[in-house]
Amino acid sequence: MTKRRICITEFDKSRLEELIAVAKEFGGHARDDLESLSKELKQAEVVDSKKVRPDVVTMNSKVMLRDVDTSAKVTYTLVFPKSANPEEGAISILAPVGTAILGYAKGDIIEWPVPSGIRRLAIEEIVYQPEAAGDFHL
Repeated sequence: MTKRRICITEFDKSRLEELIAVAKEFGGHARDDLESLSKELKQAEVVDSKKVRPDVVTMNSKVMLRDVDTSAKVTYTLVFPKSANPEEGAISILAPVGTAILGYAKGDIIEWPVPSGIRRLAIEEIVYQPEAAGDFHL
């Protein structure tokens, strides 16, 4: 997998670092999902919420993905764990696919290990991005 530079807002990074710290404080040590997210945050370019490009996946973005291998399309909203509801398309940032898409942009192809192997996903469209809509509090 080729590592690309991802972009994350200061606001999202702060909230995600707090999520990781709280989870570790309450027994989340050596959790692969927390380690994957932490690794992504460390390699991210941090930008102001008002300057993030509108084609970048941020927290609470609704994004259409295409499986490169099957061409199947799915739309997810990237949320914090307490709001996750996969049946309604709300995927947790701690889910492998959730961590995978954070900070990437429309047109990017992401390869990410999932329980069944390697999944290759193309970001087809950013249906909604809070920052682009002026919703800086989400």
